[in-house]
Amino acid sequence: MNFTDIIIKKRNGNELTTDEIKYFIDGAVNKTIPDYQLSALLMAIAINSMNERETADLTKAMTYSGNVMDLSDVKGIKTDKHSTGGVGDTTTLVLAPLIASLGLPVVKMSGRGLGHTGGTLDKLESIPGFNVNIPMDKAIEQVNKTGIVIMGQTQALDPADKYLYALRDVTGTVESLPLIASSIMSKKLAAGADAIVLDVKTGNGAFMKNEKDALELAKAMISSGKSMGRSITALITDMSEPLGLHIGNSLEVIEAIEILKGKREGRLKEVSLALGAEMLVLGGIAEYPEQGRMLMEENIHNGKGIEKFIELIETQGGDSRITEDYSLFAQPDKKLELKADRSGYIYSVNCYDIGRASLCTGAGRLSKESKIDFSAGIIMHCRIGDTVERGDIIAEIFAADNEKCIEAADIIKNAVNISDSKPKERKLIYEILR
Repeated sequence: MNFTDIIIKKRNGNELTTDEIKYFIDGAVNKTIPDYQLSALLMAIAINSMNERETADLTKAMTYSGNVMDLSDVKGIKTDKHSTGGVGDTTTLVLAPLIASLGLPVVKMSGRGLGHTGGTLDKLESIPGFNVNIPMDKAIEQVNKTGIVIMGQTQALDPADKYLYALRDVTGTVESLPLIASSIMSKKLAAGADAIVLDVKTGNGAFMKNEKDALELAKAMISSGKSMGRSITALITDMSEPLGLHIGNSLEVIEAIEILKGKREGRLKEVSLALGAEMLVLGGIAEYPEQGRMLMEENIHNGKGIEKFIELIETQGGDSRITEDYSLFAQPDKKLELKADRSGYIYSVNCYDIGRASLCTGAGRLSKESKIDFSAGIIMHCRIGDTVERGDIIAEIFAADNEKCIEAADIIKNAVNISDSKPKERKLIYEILR
């Protein structure tokens, strides 16, 4: 094949064949097609998109570009969950122990944070001693023994996505629906799950800024998964303010622990239980989502959820004493309280800017080489619709020095809009596609 012809074909808005898409992915992985040509095709796809069949073919080619995990030795139906990313999104640390405590095996391959969104691996590594680098044979042994493992992705898994995402990141082609869908689904399918629950975020803190785009992305991912014989459910959820009130690695672990202990309610718990309930249905543990939610609530109240989290920590080398003594986490050197400069309602929050503020504290990374400060972050004290009085604390900011605290505070101050008018109540879960 002539790759220039393939570029021109997509540039002109025409449909690529299955063989042309496979040639594209093989050339990327084998480095037989130069970066400038790969980038040209990525831009053509970003501009002219792909239809359902093309997106499914792209997903399949990427899935099989490297190793595909064989989880046949793991007993039971293997379910997985993926979030398209947001701020204060700690759902994995809440739902994974609860799911495992109910007998559904959890083999979770997670990623690291980049930009304004956090990463599960970084959060877990804020626990002293916690090891996310688990070989696959040990992971299978662990999940058959304890029911749960959360680990980093192996290098041989979906190499096409790693290579193409690096190109997309520097060529302005990240925000393309078929490219996002194939990137997410190829990793999930290569990880060997039988069933997948997707949390597709929408709002100013998400990649998909409006509900329509989030719905289109969800449908594309469901279609790709179904074409490869997987059961897929997708939830469209709100990310127009941080999901949890804690933003930052050790802070988010603490919030997850508080939920598992039954000490905290709110949006993070609600989305975690909604996702977990769908996983329990797909995994055959619950007949319907309401039953799944009831089972998880029960294991919060009887302590089995936090017990499973403690078992996970100890099995992967972490210090489980942090579940009782939060001072064992790395502690920040500086703290700043941001206070309301007027009374009124919290009318809106720029969630993306709250994520940017967490980056300023040192809690995130701008590049893969950036070093994270596990102690840094933000605790928000208000949500949209809350009333505040002048002088009330809006947020606590934690960092290694005062300059970082002040920089983050300036961003948060501009991100939180206080008004005399009460905002309309917003949905937390817009739609569930089964």
